[in-house]
Amino acid sequence: MRFSESVMQVATYYNSMNIPNFLTILRVVAIPFFIVALAYRYTGIALAIFVGCGITDGLDGFIARTFHQRTQIGAFIDPLADKLLLTSTFITLTILDLPNKIPLWLIVTVISRDIIIPVGIAAMFMLGTRVQIAPTWIGKFTTFCQVSLIIIVLFYNYTGEYQAQIILPLCWLTFVVTVISGLGYIYHGIRLLNKNTE
Repeated sequence: MRFSESVMQVATYYNSMNIPNFLTILRVVAIPFFIVALAYRYTGIALAIFVGCGITDGLDGFIARTFHQRTQIGAFIDPLADKLLLTSTFITLTILDLPNKIPLWLIVTVISRDIIIPVGIAAMFMLGTRVQIAPTWIGKFTTFCQVSLIIIVLFYNYTGEYQAQIILPLCWLTFVVTVISGLGYIYHGIRLLNKNTE
């Protein structure tokens, strides 16, 4: 690689490191601290970290839109950071021996959906089908349910209430909307494939 190309790559990297992208990276860095806090039963700290991550998620999007700081790297790492945070939190709240946990069947459903969607998109690209990746209302509602469930589970672990009654109905609600959103993406993908073959 020539020196000029190296300089251009470094310049591109630093130009991409604006405030929204910094907040996104900060969210990823916070994940191991969240896991350690929860593992050592510092549930209040874990709750604060997760809520803080949620605030930075909304803040980086607001700054990027308002001050025209959207970048290609930001469009890639922001949803990746969200998935890393949610998946690691679901796993942690499932495997740790806490007063309030997330059931295994729910985490299997959530992770399965998160695997099926990108694999399906990749397969469609390989088949030459153009895919417009855009969030849907059911997808946004699914994320809202997942985040709300996590916050409530963390809150009741912080207060010390054992197996709070509200958690199981919320788990079932999250399960239903996760399945519906996953099936919606699959249906949309099949329709695109059928149009491509016509």
